[in-house]
Amino acid sequence: MERLLKFASLFIAVSAVFFVLPVCATAEEVEEVVITAPRSVRPLTIQMDPKAPQQPVPAADGAAFLKNIPGFSNVRKGGTDGDPVFRGMSGSRVSILADGHQVYGGCGGRMDPPTAFIYPDLYDRVTVLKGPQSVLYAPGASAATVIFERESKRFAGPDGKFMGSLLMGSNGRMDQIADMRAGTPDVYVKASGMRADADDYKDGNGVTYHSFYHRWSSSFALGWTPDDNTVVEVSTDKSDAQAANADRTMDETKDARASYAFKLEKKNVTPLVEKLTLDVYSNHVDHVMDNFSLASTPPASFSAMNPDRTTTGGRIVATLALTDSTKLVLGADQNRDVERAGANGMMKSSAAASIAAYSSGASYEHVSFSQYGFFAEATKNGSEGGKIIGGLRVDLHSAQDMRPCVGAMMCPGNPNNTLGQRDEKSLPSGFVRYEQDHETGAYYIGLGHSERFADYWERASDKIPGTTKSAFLTIKPEKTTQLDVGNNWNSGVWSGSLSGYFSQVQDYILMAWDKGYTRNVDARIWGFEGDFGYAVSEEWKLISALSYTYADNITDGKPLAQQSPPEAKVTAQYDDQRFSFAAVTRMVAAQDRYDIGSGNIVLYGKDLGRTDEFMVFSLNAGWRPSKNSLVTAGVDNVLNKAYAEHISGASANISGYLQPTGNRVNEPGRTFWMKVNVNF
Repeated sequence: MERLLKFASLFIAVSAVFFVLPVCATAEEVEEVVITAPRSVRPLTIQMDPKAPQQPVPAADGAAFLKNIPGFSNVRKGGTDGDPVFRGMSGSRVSILADGHQVYGGCGGRMDPPTAFIYPDLYDRVTVLKGPQSVLYAPGASAATVIFERESKRFAGPDGKFMGSLLMGSNGRMDQIADMRAGTPDVYVKASGMRADADDYKDGNGVTYHSFYHRWSSSFALGWTPDDNTVVEVSTDKSDAQAANADRTMDETKDARASYAFKLEKKNVTPLVEKLTLDVYSNHVDHVMDNFSLASTPPASFSAMNPDRTTTGGRIVATLALTDSTKLVLGADQNRDVERAGANGMMKSSAAASIAAYSSGASYEHVSFSQYGFFAEATKNGSEGGKIIGGLRVDLHSAQDMRPCVGAMMCPGNPNNTLGQRDEKSLPSGFVRYEQDHETGAYYIGLGHSERFADYWERASDKIPGTTKSAFLTIKPEKTTQLDVGNNWNSGVWSGSLSGYFSQVQDYILMAWDKGYTRNVDARIWGFEGDFGYAVSEEWKLISALSYTYADNITDGKPLAQQSPPEAKVTAQYDDQRFSFAAVTRMVAAQDRYDIGSGNIVLYGKDLGRTDEFMVFSLNAGWRPSKNSLVTAGVDNVLNKAYAEHISGASANISGYLQPTGNRVNEPGRTFWMKVNVNF
């Protein structure tokens, strides 16, 4: 508690500096030109424009984009492809959906988490739903559901639209993005593409980290809109990437994704049926990792692996207007996920021999999953602004183990005692929430329960404690029961939100990397996030954010591993609708609650010990040459502070680099950037 009070005092002191400016009671709603702390405007919901500039400038992937949201953290592995964490929860506890589709990576060590295949600038909207407070989307999302969406609208007449951006920055950073849409009232076409490149970055001490990357993505959609109530769309997405890793000696030399989807949406079907939607999709990820293609010096032996993953699924949803005040959403979804392991290209005498070994051998099914879900969610609007929302969901899960060995992608290894066996479970989830409007917003209280089937990384990575046996069948489903309370308000001058949570987790799935096993423990987690805006005048605004999580491993009587420390952010902004300037201060407290050796599903994603507090200062400015263009620029980490996030991975011993082995991967030092957005 002393640590929390000390941190809160610092937050208040820095915030108070900006309150000496005169108050204008008629100030406009608080908004940011360069987004530094995305804000909640509805209960348990944050919605963002992914095309808007952000600070610090994120890498071209979903995890870096989400890190700016209060409560989110990012497990840094290098320059890109970090793993998102919300309220200390990672992996499949945070469900990532791309246009409603589930996407998984191919790497058993999480080089390519789902967000590695998300290029935020190619989407129109990002929505974060906090906690187990909806049953409409993917199962088991006990921490949050994140939805990256693209709009599909009927054109009023022959028309077209172009949106593009160019980002340049330190360390060879260059992002180029184009998004084009054209159509008539009957048909439309959407095409977009991006490329992002960056060199190795240096931390505040001038140490270079193995972190360069090259990424590209493209998408195409063709739609038919015969009337105002109907959308039929087929679409495809393709992408690939190379990324050097600072936390391991293997790099990502191929992260290719091919996705195909069909969508049907029909509104106003009958007086009862407001809307019907049908989605079908297929995703294939082809992942190659090796220790030579992106290395600066040849390794002693050459290793490569080529796992791949195919995910297919669909969902059908009906929205029913039972009465003027009651709506019911009914639906079902299905998902099949197959991870395949490639032939053994490890420990060869040359790069050619390693490539030949994995290229010529046959892949085999490693682990497969299937899921069928059925859900119902109702909303009842009462008198005087009251609202009750509740939902139930049942998921039928099945997983089959086809690994020949335990604890290794490739044999030789321990023979697998669960080879060919299945784990099948029927898992319920549900919630109920009350919301009440007031003069400036709404407050809420909700109770939710989510049961999560152990994912691929939890099942395939480790063993039963104290044995060499597979943990595939012994890991129990994780059961989270959580209370959510909060308030959102906007009075013109003042706006903000405060959301608190308290959860009991039975059979929390804990990775013990130092001991080489996976097991269930009971955990208790509580905390809060807050964002606050104050319009000092029409031009001057103050924006601040705060997040705090406290988690215990009840079974072992120690802190729960991989929990980010409390942090706060304060932004002072001037914006006269043509020019803008902002100063951003981010303060992160020390973290002295840890469990060395335990952690999450990221390869060796474990607690390494204590981290010190730090403060980072950044600046940005903007210029609107016209209503269709915006130029922004900034300096992240102005004072060139050397620091690492608490949950970041440990630096690996990489030939040709002096990054400190075993220490956390440091964040980039002083970074200059400029972004140009245009649309017409």
